[in-house]
Amino acid sequence: MAATAAASSFFPVPSPSGDAKASKYGSVSASLGGIKSKSASSGALQVNTNAQAPPKIIVPPVGLTTSMETLKNEDVVSSPAPRTFINQLPDWSMLLAAITTMFLAAEKQWMMLDWKPKRPDMLIDPFGIGRIVQDGLVFRQNFSIRSYEIGADRTASIETLMNHLQETALNHVKTAGLLGDGFGATPEMSKRNLIWVVTRMQILVDRYPTWGDVVQVDTWVSASGKNGMRRDWLVRDAKTGETLARASSVWVMMNKVTRRLSKIPEEVRGEIEPYFLTSDPVVNEDSRKLPKIDDNTADYIRKSLASAPPPILESHELAGITLEYRRECGRDSKLQSLTAVSDNGIGNLGNPGEAECQHLLRLEDGAEIVRGRTEWRPKYANNFGIMGQIPVESA
Repeated sequence: MAATAAASSFFPVPSPSGDAKASKYGSVSASLGGIKSKSASSGALQVNTNAQAPPKIIVPPVGLTTSMETLKNEDVVSSPAPRTFINQLPDWSMLLAAITTMFLAAEKQWMMLDWKPKRPDMLIDPFGIGRIVQDGLVFRQNFSIRSYEIGADRTASIETLMNHLQETALNHVKTAGLLGDGFGATPEMSKRNLIWVVTRMQILVDRYPTWGDVVQVDTWVSASGKNGMRRDWLVRDAKTGETLARASSVWVMMNKVTRRLSKIPEEVRGEIEPYFLTSDPVVNEDSRKLPKIDDNTADYIRKSLASAPPPILESHELAGITLEYRRECGRDSKLQSLTAVSDNGIGNLGNPGEAECQHLLRLEDGAEIVRGRTEWRPKYANNFGIMGQIPVESA
């Protein structure tokens, strides 16, 4: 009896009539989704919502209304929901809002850029691979002058401009659908192991672009004699249309196996002639013969490609260059560069006029690779301190 009384003080024993009513109406604990009962000093029933809500709620009869109201009025102690895979995932609404914000910001930046074409035949993307314009005969591509492409004077170098010329030439062939498995070779050329080699190049630079400028390069091809092709370039300021540089070159075919020059096969001619533009060279050919220079006539002999005298490099900029290629050299070839200065005034601070140099690139055994001529003009920055004058456009 004592044990029974002690147990009943902690675990109240419901009356039989109560059990019967609970069984008849599905039991209060079952209908409340597994509510756990606790005893209190007042004898009232306390609940702990540990489990999930039931899928179906059974409405008690009128006789149990007082009991249900009593349950509602009791203090309910809730515990945190169990850790499951679902409630450990991020808040998808916040993630979606962040992604939407990023896309809206990107769209706003895109709309701020002036990427719309001025004409239907212009590029949609000014810095893309380019596009063929003017009845399919001229290829056009834009380039932005990068910070790593400029020198100490903040202008682009001649190497930068020549890289743009080479890039547009290859992209022209690619965009026209004439690119085979070779470097700039057409499909018919690839079948016959033929490649293009340049024999002559002439460049005139009116003004060098500066950092941040956008240059527009147009290039096209024309016939040159019976077995040659001429390629011209026109470099302009994309914003103002000012001509910055002009270049013209002559190309012939060489067999990459025998390393000998070749005539243009009729099959290859049929591929390239539809793209020939009938026009005069963009640069008037310099018909002056490039003289031969040797150890006795050269003023500067260096075992490198850059052989311009330091006084010229410091006070002048390159205005024009003419190159004649005579033979090829290998990757491991050792070269010598010879330069002869035609103007004796170079280095004379009182007479910083234009200068002309003759160049020769040769192998160590004396075999000529390239003959060249360069023309130089004074830099305006040096004229300020040397002449004590300011150019008219700066006054």
